[in-house]
This record gives sequence, structure tokens and C-alpha cells, in this order.
Amino acid sequence: MLANYFEKVHSLLQVIEEKEFTALREAAEKISASLQNDGVIHLFGCGHSHILTEEVYYRAGGLVPVHPILHEPLMLHEGAVRSSTLERKNDYAAKFMEEQDIRQGDIMVVLSTSGRNPVPVDVAGIAKEKGAFVIGITSIQYSQSQPSRHTSGKHLFDAVDFVIDNHAPVGDALLSHPEVQVNFAPSSTVIGAAIINGLFAEAIKRMSEDGFQPPVFLSGNIEGADEHNQQLIEKYSDRVTL
Repeated sequence: MLANYFEKVHSLLQVIEEKEFTALREAAEKISASLQNDGVIHLFGCGHSHILTEEVYYRAGGLVPVHPILHEPLMLHEGAVRSSTLERKNDYAAKFMEEQDIRQGDIMVVLSTSGRNPVPVDVAGIAKEKGAFVIGITSIQYSQSQPSRHTSGKHLFDAVDFVIDNHAPVGDALLSHPEVQVNFAPSSTVIGAAIINGLFAEAIKRMSEDGFQPPVFLSGNIEGADEHNQQLIEKYSDRVTL
């Protein structure tokens, strides 16, 4: 099964490289333009999707102006089952989104593989109202296989300005076995990490080509990095809490 999983992940990455390449480049251009105009990248996901918002936060080799919206009741550590229940509540997002410092010209990345639950849909809508350009990372196949739980009938891909398809299968799991009753071995986290890091890498390249020095963290374990990083932290201190 180990070799099967690696093979499936590799194949899925190839699909994304082939089918989402143009979308990823277009999204990277939006991010580049936003950061060159003092914008910030906000990210949101419920449950396991929130892991990807932390993946790129305060990350060596990663962008500095990254703001994950970490609403703890929707994460796993305060109660995994409870987080799933809350994600299905219409209008719940207003409780924590009202206070978010999202401004005209910012980028909002919303992650939800199934795309059917109300909270990510509402987060996308509220971020749009605040003036952000909203990118959804989701599975179109998965979303179209299940009815929306949002009162509007929308899935995440309906609610955003721009969609990147992670091509996760229905249910997210990649593998099956004759002796196992259900599919297993999820795909969305490993694939999502590749998508979002690749997206940011392309944005960094585009900023540099425009003559703009990309705000990128150095590893704190490299001598001299602290001064470099502190300057960037101070530059974005009014927008990103570190």
C-alpha cells in the first residue's frame, strides 16, 4: 500500500500540473499584484483544511504577509466532532469574520475539499464584501457529487472569485483494498501543501521580475536571519500578528 499511495499522490500532482497550471499562474499574478500594493494574504479552512493555513504562516522560505484566520472552535484540538458540527452552521462565520482586518485589494484563500459546508462559503462571501479577491482551493468533482449545506445552495466554487481544483476524489481517500470496507489514505493535505507552496513560489518569482523585493522569511537557524526577519515583521506589524 505504501508504494500505491506514493504512486497515487504522484499521479494526482501530475494531473494538477497539467490541468491547473494556467489557473495557478493567474492566481499567482493576483497575489503578486496585491503584495506589491501593500496587500495581505488571508487564509481560512475548517478541520484539517486549517492545517494548510498554518503551513505557510511564519514559514522559512515563505511569504511574510500571511494571515491565517484561526478560529479555534473550527479546528480539531477543541473537539474534532464539534468542529465538524459547527462547520455546517449557516451564518456562523459572521461571529469571527466581522473582526478580521480584511481590506480592499487583499487576497483571501479559502480551503475546503468538499466545498459543501456553510462556513467556508460564508467566509468567502464576507471576504468579498470587505474587498478581497477570493481564491477557493477545492475539489470540483467532490463538490458536484454532494448537495450543498448552505441555504443558498452554493458550494465554495460558486462563492469565490477564482477556483483552483485540487482534484481530490469523492471522499478524499485515494486507496481501496478488498479486505477494507471503505476507501482510505487521504489526499487533500499533501496535495494542498504542494498547491499553495507552488502558488506562492510563482508569486515570489513574479514580484522579483517586476523589480519588487519579495517579503520572504529566512530560516531562523541561519546566521544573520534574525535581523532580516525582524525588519519584515516590523514592516507588516499592523496587519499580521507574529
